[in-house]
Amino acid sequence: MSVEQRKQNLREEVWAMLEHEGVTRQGAPRHIPAFVGAELAAERLASLNEWKRAEVLKTVPDTAQLPVRIRALAEGKLVYMAVPRLAAPKPFYFLDPAGLVEPPERAAQRDVAAAIGRNVDVNEMHPVDMVVLGSVAVDCSGARLGKGAGYSDIELALLQEGHRIGPETVIATTVHRLQVLDVPLPESSHDFRVDVIVTPEDVIRCDERRRPVGLIWDSLPQEKIAAIPALAARQAAANPDG
Repeated sequence: MSVEQRKQNLREEVWAMLEHEGVTRQGAPRHIPAFVGAELAAERLASLNEWKRAEVLKTVPDTAQLPVRIRALAEGKLVYMAVPRLAAPKPFYFLDPAGLVEPPERAAQRDVAAAIGRNVDVNEMHPVDMVVLGSVAVDCSGARLGKGAGYSDIELALLQEGHRIGPETVIATTVHRLQVLDVPLPESSHDFRVDVIVTPEDVIRCDERRRPVGLIWDSLPQEKIAAIPALAARQAAANPDG
């Protein structure tokens, strides 16, 4: 069985388990689980020294991390949020609390951020102190499974190539405790590991660091590149003669 099939099987198992246990928000799709207790996980994350030191965050647009985005904006942190599916030529929204026309509770919502945030490319971004991801599952070494589309891998690869993240950038995820699995998760060459796992109940620090790498073009299907303008532009710049 391939690594990708093993990953997908685990995703299906975790989604089914979370639904059975009733810890996902009602009607939540089988993507990044919008788990019960997300607000408590965000509160616990905000108690960490790494969070308190962070001035610039990069977050995902998922519902599970909405409390993280709200808290970051309320505390005056600069927030970059990925455009869903990286579908814009400038694939990140920039939210600066000093200039927001909406309160944090609204500005942090995906649709509102799209309306009021400024789209930026990697070269327009500040260096990122902390990345906060959503996950379907993680293990205690920091290996994680996203929803399977690969967008987080591409986002961090873009930031790595643009020198907006580095060894000092903290990579965290907020999840339900049931999403932390006791079995090692399968990993691919482009996978990275998180440094910190935060649940509503506890904080798990991961010592086996595996940092993001740049874009691995051979692992990206041409249709994926064509669907993400930032990738298509970079490929065209690297191959001006076609």
